[in-house]
Amino acid sequence: MVTPESAGWSFCGLRIVELAPGGSRTLNTGPDEVLVLPLAGSATVACGGESFELAGRPDVFSGPTDFAYLPVSARATISSPYGARLALPSARAHRSLPPSFGAAGDVPVEIRGAGAATRQLNNFCAPDSFAADKLVAVECITPAGNWSSWPPHKHDTAGPNEAVLEEIYYFEVTPANASLPRRVGEGFAMHRLYTKDGEIDLCEEVRQGDVVLIPRGYHGPSVTAPGYDLYYLNVLAGPAPVRTMAFCDDPAHHWIRGSWATQTPDSRLPMLAAP
Repeated sequence: MVTPESAGWSFCGLRIVELAPGGSRTLNTGPDEVLVLPLAGSATVACGGESFELAGRPDVFSGPTDFAYLPVSARATISSPYGARLALPSARAHRSLPPSFGAAGDVPVEIRGAGAATRQLNNFCAPDSFAADKLVAVECITPAGNWSSWPPHKHDTAGPNEAVLEEIYYFEVTPANASLPRRVGEGFAMHRLYTKDGEIDLCEEVRQGDVVLIPRGYHGPSVTAPGYDLYYLNVLAGPAPVRTMAFCDDPAHHWIRGSWATQTPDSRLPMLAAP
């Protein structure tokens, strides 16, 4: 579990909850607004007289899922008749919004980059797709052998084209062999985080369930090994009065974006559930 206190910052948090078949969990949100996002399985969320049925998904590589939003100072019960693994991204918030439901069919799916830098964004709680006070959360799917979070970028300086944002990366991995049953949890990727002053200089192997905290600095790429698809959940929040994902590329690598115009997007994307 990541809280602002454990991370040494002010806004972002994340919990991963495992519910056994027939299990339930009661949650008091306190000062945080919270999302209930199925990673695998389905759940029912009861909060403030509302009840949301989350159909969920088999796994994070099967396309976007529905989800629930819980406001500050709320008490909620999450239950699952068949069992579920759930992500609970959160942010310290000032305004209290009503509990609400986000439908899978309303999640904007974006294909970003080209060539070996093609990736899929499920923008389920981006600033322009779902209402919240401080919390921003999106999912990224990177096909086997590809690079994402590329070129490296940062959001640690307030300005006209950049915002101060804390960020969490939560990772899952699976073999990309479509002829085999999905085995989520096998495989690995690499993640890079650095600052120009050299105080942060991280190039780390990441596996199923790993978390990387981004207090500042350039982050990227996330590179997945050939043969293994990569998923990560990004949780962001910061002090700006308006929700934003504004960032600044590392100037040394900004030219990469211009190279995509002459490349073809990876045909393995989008990864979406069958109707």
